[in-house]
Amino acid sequence: MISRRDFLQASMAATALYGASSFGNWGKLAAQQALTQDKLLEFDTFGNVSLIHITDIHAQLKPIYFREPSINIGVGGNKGAVPHVTGADFRKLYGIDDGSHSAYALTYNDFSALAQGYGKMGGLDRVSTVINQIRADRPDALLLDGGDTWHGSYTCYQTQGQDMVNVMNALKPDAMTFHWEFTLGSDRVNEIVEGLPFAALGQNIFDAEWDEPTELFPPYKFFESGGVKVAVIGQAFPYMPIANPGWMFPEYTFGIRDERMQEMVDEVRAKGAELVVCLSHNGFDVDKQMAGVVTGIDVILSGHTHDALPEPVLVGETIIVASGSNGKFVSRVDLDVQNGRMMGFRHKLIPIFSDVITPDKAITTLIDEQRAPYAEQLSEVIGTTADDTLLYRRGNFNGSWDDLICDALLSEREADIALSPGVRWGPSILPGQDITREDIWNVTSMTYPEAYRTEMTGEFLHVVLEDVADNLFNPDPYYQQGGDMVRTGGLGYRIDVTKPQGSRITEMTLLKTGELIDPAKTYQIAGWASVNEGTEGPPIWDVVESHIRKLGTVSLAENTSVTVDGV
Repeated sequence: MISRRDFLQASMAATALYGASSFGNWGKLAAQQALTQDKLLEFDTFGNVSLIHITDIHAQLKPIYFREPSINIGVGGNKGAVPHVTGADFRKLYGIDDGSHSAYALTYNDFSALAQGYGKMGGLDRVSTVINQIRADRPDALLLDGGDTWHGSYTCYQTQGQDMVNVMNALKPDAMTFHWEFTLGSDRVNEIVEGLPFAALGQNIFDAEWDEPTELFPPYKFFESGGVKVAVIGQAFPYMPIANPGWMFPEYTFGIRDERMQEMVDEVRAKGAELVVCLSHNGFDVDKQMAGVVTGIDVILSGHTHDALPEPVLVGETIIVASGSNGKFVSRVDLDVQNGRMMGFRHKLIPIFSDVITPDKAITTLIDEQRAPYAEQLSEVIGTTADDTLLYRRGNFNGSWDDLICDALLSEREADIALSPGVRWGPSILPGQDITREDIWNVTSMTYPEAYRTEMTGEFLHVVLEDVADNLFNPDPYYQQGGDMVRTGGLGYRIDVTKPQGSRITEMTLLKTGELIDPAKTYQIAGWASVNEGTEGPPIWDVVESHIRKLGTVSLAENTSVTVDGV
């Protein structure tokens, strides 16, 4: 008799081949230049339960350009495993043709040229169209939002998240979990959550004073879908007080809490759950490890690390689905649940090509209403990109947006060295395009934006870089926080990702002199997004705007300041 795991593996193979017709079909259609909305959304309905997953939208209401990373290093047991495969290797793995829509959507090569032909992606009015069509086919499909929703734009900052709340409420999710939302401050988060018309879940969100689960963020919620009793368990970002300012939400603690996750799985199973879904903001490698530790989870809907995977990853009997970021993709997962067990699935990662998918007019109107009071500020042109300069953020060690931010810090704050956080959100700007104020805010908007100026010894600077590197390259995923390496301006270094903490970073060099960093010498450092309370300095968006205005046209040379070993 075939085992359940073998059956699921066979189901996964069928998904890849036929997939309703999952990724493979739109990849072929893209190569034939034959994409239409009907073809993009075509799906061979399967089983009795449908899940719709969106995550890491980062307040992007309108279509955007977003370049995927050129480098995404995996370490330890995840070296060379998805999602740590990029570019040509990614295309080979999934059978993607060079120059196709799928190559444009999922990899970075020739991005500027492909973007000119294939256009922007995302837009929540297009996402709404996709959701509506899935619901027309499967009326009781569950829409689940993985978080990082109320953060990342000018209007989201100005409205304290209300623009996103209004639009997302109109999409009618069934549940969500959280990360950057908490940087609005706990008072504002509590206010919003108390008024949400859907579940706000987090089994790992605890009351800091009593070290007990919170009432405002229940661990799970039951749903009835396709005659199946479905339990959705929320998993918020575990490292909130470390990666973000804990003083903004002192009432709460987080953590992975995989032992409690097991308790919650056992509890919902005991209450009759036939399908258990974890709505997670752990990051993909952490989700993989948790799936190997916690038994009884059927599906993990993964968020935080912005990975877009055409097929789920199977860990034991758990499938892990990654749905990208910035509104570029929507995942549909159909499941066959029989006698309390998931017996098979079909999955489709649906790319939101904004020129192909017709926007939902009601949502377009709602989005425009949110943006209308700020239209003049959003659209003001600050500068332009040169014909050879693409502004993008993703990559483990640098991105041109962050190079520009570091240049602005060095110039405007008169520093020797600049540090910019390795965050993964922020749309791209094509060569020869205007840079608007909205564009600047899309890569700088946060509630602790102060561009500080301070002194650090070379020794302390080395400690800072080593600490951040360990957050990214610790071989144990439970010690990873899912961001990228801190970006540096004016500083070069060598890193060996295979070495232990304290010995990864060598050959630190002050670029303006070519001299090695002296551990005993003091350097002027400019940076932003400090988690320390009381940090002083102008907001980073003002610093970057001033710099771009002075430049007029932004032209950036390739950044070769970091040498990477051990990959």
